[in-house]
Parts: sequence; structure tokens; C-alpha cells
Amino acid sequence: MLALTASLVSAPAAAAAPGTPYLPEPTGPHRVGTTSLHLTDSSRPDPWVPAAKTRQLMVSLWYPTAARAGRRAPYVTPRESELLLKGSGIKELENVPPKALSRTRTNALTDAEPSGRRRSLPLVVLSPGFTWPRSSLTGLAEDLASRGYVVAGIDHTYENFATTFPDGRVATCAACAHVNDDDFGRKVIRSRAVDIPFVLDQLTGPHPKWKGGALIDPARIAMAGQSIGGAAAPETMARDARIRAGINLDGSLFLPIPETGLARPFLLMGAPSGDSTWKRDWEHLTGWKRWLVVKGALHPSFTDYDMLLQQLGADLGGGLKETRSLDLTRQYVAAFFDLHLRGKPQPLLDKPSPRYPEVRFCAPPAKNC
Repeated sequence: MLALTASLVSAPAAAAAPGTPYLPEPTGPHRVGTTSLHLTDSSRPDPWVPAAKTRQLMVSLWYPTAARAGRRAPYVTPRESELLLKGSGIKELENVPPKALSRTRTNALTDAEPSGRRRSLPLVVLSPGFTWPRSSLTGLAEDLASRGYVVAGIDHTYENFATTFPDGRVATCAACAHVNDDDFGRKVIRSRAVDIPFVLDQLTGPHPKWKGGALIDPARIAMAGQSIGGAAAPETMARDARIRAGINLDGSLFLPIPETGLARPFLLMGAPSGDSTWKRDWEHLTGWKRWLVVKGALHPSFTDYDMLLQQLGADLGGGLKETRSLDLTRQYVAAFFDLHLRGKPQPLLDKPSPRYPEVRFCAPPAKNC
């Protein structure tokens, strides 16, 4: 239970008002648009609510746009903020106003027209941690989109505290009632390894559900996830050869990587607390691989939450202050995808950098990892 729930614009934008949480501006050359899709997989019932005869998912897309003005996308609704903060059960959040996260200032423009040439944009799928929504990775998604990627963030319905559908219905965490079941972590991973290929089909198939689908290059698709979302990456890659590279951000590998190995590029990036499953499965990553440990990071440091909660006056005890946690995540994730989806050399991934002294390069049996 504890291991899983811990996963608990015109240019340039004006600074957020004092006391308003904000996401730092993206670092790439493109402006960013965003939209949401409601997708229904009628081939299967929902794994957590069998009475639901179809699996319904909400997906956010972030992408490059030439638009210079428009309405900024909301981060979460007031109700989602309330359910998320209350559901976390973290003592340090008791004094944070329930609707505080809904005030977060984002950088993407709602429903802006996507820009790019046909089949020119790589696609990255983001899978969030258990109990946390797709919005938890917005800061990373906006940055990748500003660098010329299409990013699809998935709400795995009933696995987080709140998913809001277009009709106003809010699905809460039905899966939370099963966290003590045998094989629970593996069930979550296997479910996500079905959700994600379905979303890829909807985005890159012959009749894309998104109007910008023709811009996606189906030969350049990758995945990243935080916590159990990252743990789901190897299983999803094993099931779907379209995913060329994967990243696990601080997720325990509840489902071991098969001994036959995963030969596609993979990045492990996490907090210093260590994870025995990474040591167990390291040798089963048989392609390009890196294992990075970030000094001062906590589990939420690989999402927006470490940074946003500091802005709201809640200190979770980490050593990465202000926007540093998101800065580090953005730089190393983007370097990995630029290397493996665009073929651009990335010295940042070859050795420690004086610009990012918090990041250590590890491999068993290194004792400091």
C-alpha cells in the first residue's frame, strides 16, 4: 500500500501572482497547445469496475502550436484538487487549501491548432503514478511539446483519486480498495500495458481520434512513467513493439522484466532511497541503458508535486528547492528521447555533468546507489 500510494500561452507568459502555484515556462522553441480526448475501448470491461462493460479513458495531449494567444489550460478542477489533497493522507498537506492545485498556472493553450509537417513529430506516452492523475506530469509534458514532441498523458481510470469525464462525472479510486490483494501491483501494470497500446491505436491508426494525428511519426514512439507508471513501461514495451524506448521514473518493478531481456533503450531515474527490483532486473535490460540517482529527490520529485507543494508552503523534506526537481527531470528525459527518437548525440547521458551535480550515474554493485 505505502509503496504504491507514495506515487501519491502568448509568449512569454507573465509571472504568476504571488501565492499562485505555477509551472515554469517550457524550455523549447515552440509554443504549446493542449486538448483532451475521451476514448472508449469497447473490446473489454473495466478491470476495476466490471459492471462497466467498456474501458473509458481520459487522455491529455500536449503538442507544438503556432498560436500566439488563447485560453490557458486549467491544471485540475477544484474538485480534483480537493480529492487529490485529501486522498494523499500526507500530514504536511493538512494546511494547504483544498482547491489550491486548481489555481496552478500552466503554459499550454487550450485547443490551440497543432502545427508541424505530416508524420514529423515523435510521440511520447506518459503514465502517472498510482492514485495520481495525468496532470501530475504536466510540467514535463509541456516541456517535451515545446521541443517538438506530441505527448499523450493517460488517466488510467479508477486508479487515481479523480478522473473527470466530459459529462461532469468524476471517477474515483476504485482500485484503492484492492491494494492488499495478492498480485495487485502486477494487475495494475498488466492493465496499463493494455490501456497504452489502445491509446496508440486511437492516435496513430487509420482514423485518428485527434485532428493532429497525421502529424505523429508512428515509427518514433516512446514511453515514460512515474512510480507504477514507470514500472509499467517494460511490460508495455514487451507487448508493443511500436514503443522504441522507455523511462521509469522512481517506480518499483512489481512485474519483473523477463529473463529473455528487453533490448530497446531504457532509462532508470530515481531517488536515493534505492530499489532492490532495479538491481534484480538491471541485467535483463540488454540494450542501451542508464541508471541515474538524484540526490535530494523524493518520490514526488519526478512529478510536478514536489515543486508545487513547496510553492504552497508545504515542505515534504526533499533537498531540491524551487523548480530544481522539474528542471532536472525535464533535462534528462528530453536528452534520452532526443537521443533515441531523433538520433541526436547527448553528452549529458554519457557522464556526470557539473551543471547537474545532484545526478549520479549508477550500476550495481555501486554502493552509493
